[in-house]
Amino acid sequence: MGPAGPTGPVMSREEADRALERLTAEHEAVESSLLALQDHAGRRLLEGARLTGTTAHRWAQAEAAITQLWNVFDHYSAALTQAQEVRDRRRWPSREDLAELTELLRGPRTVPGSALNAGIGGTEGPRLAEEVTLSGLVEWMNNWYAQALDVVAAADSVWSALPARIDLLAAELRRVQSLAHSVGVRPGEHPSGDELERTTEELTALRAEVVADPLAFWTRAGGSSAPGGGRPDTSRYDSAARALEDIRREIDAVLSVRQDSEQRLMRLRDVLSRADRTLAEAREARGEVLAKIAASEVPAVSGPATALHEQLTSAAEFRRHSQWHRLSPLLESLERSADDELDRARAELSAVTAPLAVRAELRGRLDAYKAKVAQHGMAEDRMLIERYDVARRMLWSAPCDLRAAEDAVLRYQHAAQEVLTPRQADSAPAEGMADS
Repeated sequence: MGPAGPTGPVMSREEADRALERLTAEHEAVESSLLALQDHAGRRLLEGARLTGTTAHRWAQAEAAITQLWNVFDHYSAALTQAQEVRDRRRWPSREDLAELTELLRGPRTVPGSALNAGIGGTEGPRLAEEVTLSGLVEWMNNWYAQALDVVAAADSVWSALPARIDLLAAELRRVQSLAHSVGVRPGEHPSGDELERTTEELTALRAEVVADPLAFWTRAGGSSAPGGGRPDTSRYDSAARALEDIRREIDAVLSVRQDSEQRLMRLRDVLSRADRTLAEAREARGEVLAKIAASEVPAVSGPATALHEQLTSAAEFRRHSQWHRLSPLLESLERSADDELDRARAELSAVTAPLAVRAELRGRLDAYKAKVAQHGMAEDRMLIERYDVARRMLWSAPCDLRAAEDAVLRYQHAAQEVLTPRQADSAPAEGMADS
């Protein structure tokens, strides 16, 4: 080590060689990075594209940074070449050589304004010149390279991801449009036709925006400082894809209607016919109930579902004229309504025939108690015979007073229980003795 100079102590031969080796390696790394950036597909696309918005602004800054990179790199290369020439003078450099190497490798150098004033969109004015060491030049170049690569890599990632996916989705959209037209789903005639048109316009606009302003669709990764750290923003694409999937399902539903509409119409006719027959049976049963049952509130029976029959006729017309997009929602509505109509008809029949069911239950109960009385040898009991005859006349007469008939059955039932209870108690010990 020699006495200190303007840049510090004079380096030894070994120190000078190590510094020169390190700076040469950095020179090669910077040169390699610059050449890779020059050949980057994203850069070539950016240079040939008609850019707008965020991308146009940031690419202008990145181009300025690349220009500065090359200018400063040339200055750096010249300085390194000069230092290498000094080192190559002698195998064992003199003290003057080492002092000169120390100044070249560690000392500040004047970088002219022509190398620095490409401008990267800052607010400061043009710089006339700046003093900086070779290590400082490397730091500058690394910063400018990171700034340029961030723009190039982000744009390339968006262009690699979105346009191809948009094109594939557009191809699928055209296929769905063809199917939609084949089943009558068209704009202005069906909601899915209108949605198809909106989705087509959205995809067309989205592709144009992605091509012209890719960085508007770039989401930087949180906390990442690496160039190109982030991912393409696919939210608009995803929304269009979901809309197309919903439309495709709707078209598939319409297509399935075209395939099985005849079977579904036949089932609807059958269900409505059964509902009409059930209502007719209920009306007939109501007349019978009114004739046979007295003092009973019998609900009125509604008429056939005329509106559903009219809709069924319309559905048949839609099928005849291949208007599948109209037939599909109508069939779904009709199927629900027809099933509800059949359930309603059955409920009305049950409500109308309820008095007859009550009379049948009373008749069965009366005969069951008569059989029980006969089983215990009490069939000839005068009181039981009289009460049975009264109840039977009421239940088998027309019109039948259900309330009075039920009271008569209960009187017979209670009388039978009173007669049978003592006999059952008397027979219990005898049965016990027989067992013993």
